[in-house]
Amino acid sequence: MDPGPTDLGVVDPFPPPPSSPQQQQQRKPPSRYESQKRRDWNTFLQYLRSHRPPLSLARCSGAHVIEFLKYLDQFGKTKVHATGCTYFGHPNPPAPCVCPLKQAWGSLDALVGRLRAAYEENDGVPESNPFGARAVGIYLREVKESQGRARGVPYHKKKKKKKKRKLLQDTAAATSGGEASLFPAVGASIADDATGARNISAVAAALSSSEAGEGSRATPAGSSSSS
Repeated sequence: MDPGPTDLGVVDPFPPPPSSPQQQQQRKPPSRYESQKRRDWNTFLQYLRSHRPPLSLARCSGAHVIEFLKYLDQFGKTKVHATGCTYFGHPNPPAPCVCPLKQAWGSLDALVGRLRAAYEENDGVPESNPFGARAVGIYLREVKESQGRARGVPYHKKKKKKKKRKLLQDTAAATSGGEASLFPAVGASIADDATGARNISAVAAALSSSEAGEGSRATPAGSSSSS
């Protein structure tokens, strides 16, 4: 029996055109961040449609974003002690209490960041981005401070002391070496310093998983973040 064309290794005279880089990129599965961002965006749009009265994205403001963040608190898993609670400010309470569970501020902050990016990726104007509104930033800062006091785990901002110290040292060295060497030393230090942000249940589950990681960073080893 004569071998067929396949056995002879005959090359197809009309091969399919090679895929373009854009087509290859489209076939590549989205990253975990992109998938989460898409779910968050679809959830927020669903929240706007379910709002009473329904809201359009064009009419959405920072106040509506804050309202959405407060709505998500019902799905939270972080214990936030009330001011009248015996364990208020206690980082590792010895017994349970009736204080509510809320979303951790770190989870809300990350959520706002993803939604802010998604808004602009969906033809939103950066200047009118409700997720970047000043009121939203103030709300997140208040949540951060209040949860830190309630849980006894204050969140400290990282200070850039090393770079400031280096700048002072360079300035002092340049001054002792003469006026001519002052500006290059300070300029180099400043340059170094300049090089140095689909559904409700799905979002709630993602936020809860991120809270677990945040709780392990905020509380000492061996302690529980929810009590």
